[in-house]
Amino acid sequence: MQVQMLKCKLHRVILTACELNYEGSLSIDLDLLDLAGILPYEKILVVNQNNGLRLETYAIPAARGSLEFCLNGAAARLGMVGDLVTIMAFALMESTEAVGFQPKVVVLSEQNRKATVL
Repeated sequence: MQVQMLKCKLHRVILTACELNYEGSLSIDLDLLDLAGILPYEKILVVNQNNGLRLETYAIPAARGSLEFCLNGAAARLGMVGDLVTIMAFALMESTEAVGFQPKVVVLSEQNRKATVL
């Protein structure tokens, strides 16, 4: 039997932009995608700690080193610049593989400039 497990997450992310006139999704600095282990265009769950809203979308790579986290398209209505969000990706695993599995957690601080990997 397979179970869906948290694979990785970016925690305490500050939204840097919201662009309504775009096709949709969340643009994320490619360096931070790599650090967390989230692939470009991978399905993600975004939880906004300021308003409690949850959004399923996909990750779009933004320029390396940009520190960008931009809600695009309709998703831009679910947050504001400065909101604190958590971005999660999940993976299907066999039950035996899931036992003892530890997700990669990247905690950001200082306006997304400092990343601590747990």
